[in-house]
Amino acid sequence: MEFLWAFLVGGAICLIGQVLLDAAKLTPVQMLVVMAIVGIVLDGFHLYEHLVELAGAGATVPLTGFGYSLVHGAMEEGAKGLFKITDGVFEIASTTIVFSILFSVAAALFFKPRGSTG
Repeated sequence: MEFLWAFLVGGAICLIGQVLLDAAKLTPVQMLVVMAIVGIVLDGFHLYEHLVELAGAGATVPLTGFGYSLVHGAMEEGAKGLFKITDGVFEIASTTIVFSILFSVAAALFFKPRGSTG
């Protein structure tokens, strides 16, 4: 049952992102920012935690999950002290950030961009 919920919630989040791209005519970068902010706002109101409990990876893997992980860590560490907030931001989201950088470097090394000469 948890796989079904992960598929349905993750699919719904991706559907919303696709609607933003097609109907709202947002660029991919604008859609990324909007989806991350939605995750941030939902976690700020403690609503995204319910999605994570229900859907697991279906809620944490899409772009909204990245915003959630940034803010959730900051809120947890912020409760311990004001200067701990920056530690919390990178505690949960560090894996996502590191792998994003590594895969971007690998893609840049192995693939040639379109329109390049040489």
